[in-house]
Amino acid sequence: MSEAGEPASRGGPGTKDERNLAMFAHLSAFAGLLFPAGGNVIAPLIVWLTQREKSAFVADQSLEALNFNITVLLAAIVCAFLFIVGIGVLLGLILGAVWLVGTILGAIRASEGQRFRHRFTLRLVH
Repeated sequence: MSEAGEPASRGGPGTKDERNLAMFAHLSAFAGLLFPAGGNVIAPLIVWLTQREKSAFVADQSLEALNFNITVLLAAIVCAFLFIVGIGVLLGLILGAVWLVGTILGAIRASEGQRFRHRFTLRLVH
């Protein structure tokens, strides 16, 4: 498995357009701020579904963004249940910070043409 920051090995980014689309796949998660009920998952899903046959790099990075945002959504649901106990607020704030930093870092690395892998991400979609 490739670590964060390694150059793309599966169909490296050939054009600036591919790098921009891969960056957009990560940044599209911010749609969750406009549509809180899953917008952060639906936007990367749309990028993945529309671009997976056209570019291996864009498909890889949009799939990574999708899996990361599914993991964050599941963790947010857990935080909502833990809100009753009181620890959910703190965990939610930490989760929000991790999501923000991870999304921006993924976008930066994708724009540089590097494959980015989020740590502690459930790989639910292949």
